[in-house]
Amino acid sequence: MATKVMITAKLPKSVHQKMLEKIIKDGYGMRGKSLWMHEAIERFLQLENYPEFVDIATEMDEMIAVVTARISRELIGKLDEAVIVVRREYLGMEGVKSSLIRASIIQRLIRG
Repeated sequence: MATKVMITAKLPKSVHQKMLEKIIKDGYGMRGKSLWMHEAIERFLQLENYPEFVDIATEMDEMIAVVTARISRELIGKLDEAVIVVRREYLGMEGVKSSLIRASIIQRLIRG
């Protein structure tokens, strides 16, 4: 079994609630949250223009809810590479990894 790493991100309360509802609706159950988020991040990083969506995710309402998940070390490596890509495009952006996770969740909610 691959080693898992804990990730966290802050979300607006409304997005967090919609995510939990979607996880249940999609049949993952509350124990499947990490898998759902893992898939969301993988799909998001396959989008050609994902840095644009990360920029949008930084301009969200007050971040109240904290979401955590366990994802594979392989995906952590992909996230680290994505951080570099985003920072090249948006030099002054803060909290890039959290914004990547947040954008992944939002896009999965939107795109299904």
